Amino acid sequence: MREVDLVKLVDRIIGIRSELPEVEVKAAKQGCPKLFDSLSSLSNKSGGGVILFGIDEKQDFQLCGVYDAADLQVKVVNQCDQMEPVLRPLFTVTKIQNKLIVSAEIQEVEYEKKPCFYRGVGRIKGSYIRVGEADKLMTEYEIYSYEAFRKKSQDELEKCQRAVLEDFSKKQLNRYLERLREQSPRLSELTAEQIMRLQGIVLDGQPTLAGIIALGEYPQAFYPQLCITAVVVPGRQMGDISDSGERFTDNMRIEGNIPDMLMLANQFIKRNMSVSTKIDERTGERTDTTTYPMVAIREILLNSLIHRDYSIHTQFAPIALQMYEDRLVLENPGGLYGRLTLDNLGKVSTDTRNPFVARIVETLGLTENRFSGIPTIRKAMAASGLPEPVFESVRGVFRVTLFNRHWSGGQAHQEFLGESLGIYSKNSSQYNQHQETFPRQDTLLPISERIIRFCAQPRTRKELEKEFGSEITIAYLMGRYVQPLIKDGIIRLAIPDKPKSKNQRYYTVTNPRS
Repeated sequence: MREVDLVKLVDRIIGIRSELPEVEVKAAKQGCPKLFDSLSSLSNKSGGGVILFGIDEKQDFQLCGVYDAADLQVKVVNQCDQMEPVLRPLFTVTKIQNKLIVSAEIQEVEYEKKPCFYRGVGRIKGSYIRVGEADKLMTEYEIYSYEAFRKKSQDELEKCQRAVLEDFSKKQLNRYLERLREQSPRLSELTAEQIMRLQGIVLDGQPTLAGIIALGEYPQAFYPQLCITAVVVPGRQMGDISDSGERFTDNMRIEGNIPDMLMLANQFIKRNMSVSTKIDERTGERTDTTTYPMVAIREILLNSLIHRDYSIHTQFAPIALQMYEDRLVLENPGGLYGRLTLDNLGKVSTDTRNPFVARIVETLGLTENRFSGIPTIRKAMAASGLPEPVFESVRGVFRVTLFNRHWSGGQAHQEFLGESLGIYSKNSSQYNQHQETFPRQDTLLPISERIIRFCAQPRTRKELEKEFGSEITIAYLMGRYVQPLIKDGIIRLAIPDKPKSKNQRYYTVTNPRS
């Protein structure tokens, strides 16, 4: 990092009075602090991050300077040497207001070597991940995800206990074998048993998870939670109720094999969407337009059924489908797999978590398996004049959100689109009650939208902290969300000439541009 860039970064941190997902702040005025958690989280983060020394977060992000720039660097390197793998920070030193400021750039480690952890406590207790501005201990599942990729684990090929060959759907299995022989001449002369073994449908004569979930008569007899839970909420957030007091206007547990669940989920969504009809005055041709383009719906459902995590860690976690007045949300157990990131999602062909499931579904003619799903979703939403879909991969959950024409997100809200917030309430329910692996948000609105609603009545800083403090720190909330809303004129100060007054209140403006 150049000195000029370091000065700009310091100015930014002091200006917003908050850390950033990629920036950790340390005072280091009296000595070198312990950094193991931050070293782990930043090196495991996509793109790495920076540790800034010489800014005191406890003193409202005031410049304090470091005790000794040279000694500090030695001690930071010493701690980096205790990480697995060993880290090699890049230092920059500058002087601002006659105070020494030091930055240590922490490079992201290679995916195959993740998670990076502090050897002194071991992989389980020493592996951290960056969530917002905080360092959070990785769950066992998050650690397992790295190891599964490194070891090329094939969870889909585990034997399905209690299952026998008669538990396959004869109709689906025969259709699959017929189509496979047509597509692959080399397999046409093999017996059904040979094909099923080679294609991962059976192992040692017993059905595999891949075979049962794709071709089984009733997979949920063996894996009850490998289904889709679908609800329609009569409002814009979980907990809203209808005029008649209903929490859900439609509620369905969608079961069956993958082709069955795809069909039933499509039907569920379609019956809960409005359809507008236009008649061309010249030709008399009728055009029906659904709330969401059905091609996009089909793709997000296929992606979830094929690419969800089928490991033992997630077999208690169903796919969650939620329909609100202004959006549709699909939550999928298992974050992005391997080296795939949100930035290159839909742009590159990459590792496939469940190649055997993908091949079976491709053979059945349900998908091309050519990594065209995400571009198709984006193009379909754009063609319908709808907002850009949001893709998030957060702590073991992949989420897709499609917005419809009722979405009222203004300029200040758009910052969250395409951004993986990584923020959950400590009181949120869990997919799996035994471990914090798949948190399900009770409030799926973006933070900005929730602040706007909360401040419909004037609120103090303490009230904001009470409302959101279980999710993120008040400093991050104010710097990352409240201040931009104030700048956009959506939130105003009750005492504008004294922004730091202890009696300050924040309130939402009915007409932001007035």
